[in-house]
Amino acid sequence: MLDIPSRVRVHVETLLAAQNDMGVCDAFEQYAPVGRPGAMNAPHPPKVAGIDSTVPAPAHTVAPPPAAPDTSPSSPSGPHARPAGALLQDRLAGWVSDLTTLNELTERLARTNGLDAALKELLRAGAALVGARRGLAVLEPDDGLGPDTTIGLGLARADLGHIETVPRSAMPYGTLLDTAAGLPGGDGEDVRPDLFAEDGLDPRHREVAGRLGYAACYALPLSTEAAGRLGAAVWFYDEPAEPAERRRHLAGLYLRFATEHLARLLDTERTRACMATVYEELLPSRLPRVPGVQLASRHRTGPRGGGDWYDALPLPDAALGLAVGSVTGAGPGAIAAMGRLRASLRAYAVMEGEDPVAVLSDLELLLRLTEPARSATALFAYCEPALRRITMAGAGHCPPLVLGERRTEFVETSVSAPLGMLACWEAPSVEFQVSSGETVLLYTDGLLHRTGESVDRAFARLHTAAASVPRALRHDPAAVADHVLHTVLPNGLDVTDGAEDVALLAARFE
Repeated sequence: MLDIPSRVRVHVETLLAAQNDMGVCDAFEQYAPVGRPGAMNAPHPPKVAGIDSTVPAPAHTVAPPPAAPDTSPSSPSGPHARPAGALLQDRLAGWVSDLTTLNELTERLARTNGLDAALKELLRAGAALVGARRGLAVLEPDDGLGPDTTIGLGLARADLGHIETVPRSAMPYGTLLDTAAGLPGGDGEDVRPDLFAEDGLDPRHREVAGRLGYAACYALPLSTEAAGRLGAAVWFYDEPAEPAERRRHLAGLYLRFATEHLARLLDTERTRACMATVYEELLPSRLPRVPGVQLASRHRTGPRGGGDWYDALPLPDAALGLAVGSVTGAGPGAIAAMGRLRASLRAYAVMEGEDPVAVLSDLELLLRLTEPARSATALFAYCEPALRRITMAGAGHCPPLVLGERRTEFVETSVSAPLGMLACWEAPSVEFQVSSGETVLLYTDGLLHRTGESVDRAFARLHTAAASVPRALRHDPAAVADHVLHTVLPNGLDVTDGAEDVALLAARFE
């Protein structure tokens, strides 16, 4: 029995399971040459992305030269020939090293959760596998539904601009995207080992290659039978070169996995964009202009799409209705329920807006009869700009915040249950005055939840953010809303795809 080290034995089952996937029928004859292991089949993994953060220097060789015959005493033909078991262990260790490298790289790619991040990781890993320093990935799904994007590795924005001036058909990614070569079952690669030696090289391509300092390139399609053709990736060499057959095989295996991962991310991105579009269409397309009041709004949609909403509508007698609310749940059902609730509140506000309690009572009855399994919070304010008087009622919603030159305080509202939680909802309304130049801030609880803190600390953070609005910005409700949003949710917590929806409505009274 061969004395195979434990670090090799532990992967034997993995090797056997992956043998068919790698397309290798004889691992010892087809995958590794006989003799001393080369750079890609050494017992220890090479420095590649996922194992070492440093990308190796390009391997500028068309093919490894044949090994010179070994006439030393340790040569297999000499008196002290290496045993066959040692050669087997070397070859098997090289194969284990390559599979371990692929495992590390695919695990790193699987941890990405966005298209841009996945494409950047793909370029870094691919550059290490094919021995290049720079690269370019073009995402262009063949179904025409997008999104289309271009990501570079080691290329500045200006460099990408220069490359885009080259006729598409002259670039390797254009060949793969516009011909059958990039389709599943096509040629599957575009190898140009010495660009400046090509007789038919496009003059503009020659000029750009000289400007950017690359002399060779290697391109692979991002396509599989299941995902179709999503795009292509190309890596650039500083000198005439091309990756050896073994490196090309590993890169092809990696890109097969990468394409499937990109297809999943693409479906998620399209769903998210569709949900965001529906959400946008159900919110006010523009805010009304009412004498005596300036309005501004901000909203952020979670990845699944939720039920937070806001509204502002002119009412009879030069009045103004302001509303914010939140429907339980997420996804298409919550968005649809939000749209129905907002439309109903607008109708009730037009008929009986001067009585906010009646508006919310009717809304609660509608919700209980039509969607008994769902609850919602809401706040409706009836504003009289000429008198700077506001009458307001809330159903389980956060109290509004008033900020001005002399005060920054929450409006005292009565504690009430959300809509749909009780057999019959009713709560008293609150009436208060605002001074000239003061801003009333209405918001949903997503603004508090995104902070990740307790409710008390989140309210304190909101109060501090409102009090810290610079004096020069207080005349502009949009600037006030932006300052509050970015102060309460710093370090990217206010991005569109945060976990919670956020709706913010600011009304400044003149």
